[in-house]
Amino acid sequence: MGLILEICVDSAAGLAQAVAGGADRIELCSALVLGGLTPSTGFMAQAAHCGVPVMAMIRPRDGDFCFDDSEALAMERDIAAARQAGLAGVVLGASLPDGRLDVDLLAHLAAQARGMDLTLHRCFDLCPDRAQALEQAIALGFRRILTSGGAVSAMAGRTELARLSSQAAGRIGIMPGAGIGPETAPMLAALGFAELHGSCAEDAPHSGPAVALGFAPAMARRTSAARIRALRAALD
Repeated sequence: MGLILEICVDSAAGLAQAVAGGADRIELCSALVLGGLTPSTGFMAQAAHCGVPVMAMIRPRDGDFCFDDSEALAMERDIAAARQAGLAGVVLGASLPDGRLDVDLLAHLAAQARGMDLTLHRCFDLCPDRAQALEQAIALGFRRILTSGGAVSAMAGRTELARLSSQAAGRIGIMPGAGIGPETAPMLAALGFAELHGSCAEDAPHSGPAVALGFAPAMARRTSAARIRALRAALD
């Protein structure tokens, strides 16, 4: 199988665009403008029938990744909703105040998701010791880590991404994400990564009463099938 292209989406329209553009896997979210939050149960149920594997983001709020007991309970219930919807897996992450992985909470959440595919999200990029965090992710049963190598973009972090891939040695996947486009993806693919993660979104200006009343931003980002096709063509 060739390189797997995962596309993150936060709307039904974005989901349709991602599938039409040739995404191999979907990361299902709400509020991508905030880095991605948990999608609604209705959106999960809808996405389950899109024809490609779907991973649900499990993140109950924006901000940091230090979650209290009530938030952990919400995450448990959201994992159950993803399972009930028939999704392939979930995307998890949790941190301690110093940035290290919250191994205890992640072990608990991973147990709730037993039998499902597991991705560790970019809370990993906040870890002060990513080498240690990688070993913890393996022990916790994650299949892959979504990471920019701790940098603003995957290209900026490519040296660290390559180091992480070498350390992983096939025991866990390293999936570069952040700033992935037709210009950068081939260079990352040439480093041997089996999966890439992108949004392939374009600017979508809004106007009218919804913006004036605060119901919509003046500028949003919308998944583009054409951008996905261009990315795929660059990789092929």
